[in-house]
Amino acid sequence: MFIQAERTQLYLRCALFGPSGSGKTMSALRIAKGIASNIDNRVAVIDTEARSASKYADRISFDVEDLKRKTIDDYINAMNEAAKAGYKVLVIDSLSHAWRELTEEVDRITQASNSKNSVLSWGKVSPKQKRFVEAILNYPGHIIATMRSKTEWVIGEGKNGKTAPEKLGLAPEQGKGIEYEFDFLMELSQQHIAVISKDRTGKFQDETIEKPGEDFGMALYDWLSGGKVETPVVPVGANSVKPQKETAAQVKPKNDTPVNSSINPDLKKQGDGIIKEIGAIITTANDGSPYFSEDEKEEARQIIRDTKLDEKGLSDLKEFKTFLTDELAKRETKKAA
Repeated sequence: MFIQAERTQLYLRCALFGPSGSGKTMSALRIAKGIASNIDNRVAVIDTEARSASKYADRISFDVEDLKRKTIDDYINAMNEAAKAGYKVLVIDSLSHAWRELTEEVDRITQASNSKNSVLSWGKVSPKQKRFVEAILNYPGHIIATMRSKTEWVIGEGKNGKTAPEKLGLAPEQGKGIEYEFDFLMELSQQHIAVISKDRTGKFQDETIEKPGEDFGMALYDWLSGGKVETPVVPVGANSVKPQKETAAQVKPKNDTPVNSSINPDLKKQGDGIIKEIGAIITTANDGSPYFSEDEKEEARQIIRDTKLDEKGLSDLKEFKTFLTDELAKRETKKAA
């Protein structure tokens, strides 16, 4: 049933990214302070940057947990502690360490495997990233997160018109598509100038803000608090968010590619055919008893979702199908014995 849409009071999901020295930590703390001052609540910080946030404790009051281990579960546990303690403004500085932990785990799994195929490894690790993102989205408060970005040096015009090297930030160091999960994206330059590249408030899109701080946080809060009160979200436990199971008929990848996509139609046709064959393999059963567990099926589906249907992706899918075919043959032989 359709009902008239209403804008509810929202919790902010803001991400700041930029190169080292661009002011991500300080900007996040100041914006958080501006929001917290409106709701009479303290700011909590999850610090993965070797206590870098605490260097500003003489200027901004906040409570901090210095995260020693940077696994997804450690991040989620810290978020859960903050939620239980009643913190309505949470700074995560930064998300990039979680991504590094995942990529290192993928490397370990790949090196230990016979196939040395990282696509298979990502299938085992991707559900962790999904839990992490869902934990961020479900946190019962405002979240301001920082992300490191890859750095590139270029020669530009410096002071007095002389040429000088300039550090540029590129894509944030986090999972592909992480930008879609946030309401607000700010890219910070080495000069501490923020460019608003995504803004669901509609008020600041494409604006540039020099050293965003408390006033900016207050302006964001004014917009966020302008809607109808919504039932708060229940805190997320470290093991409570699980990937949704799909039926065998849903084995096709979730394709968000626009209609005017550059994907080669022939490659897509071949890829769809291989995906159907993979679906048939993982759902094979003997007298109603499946050869692959539900977790294994989910891993296979996740691999498919994460594979782009280009030449490399097609090669990976073919190798994955071969791997599953061999594994099915082993299990059939073992069951028949």
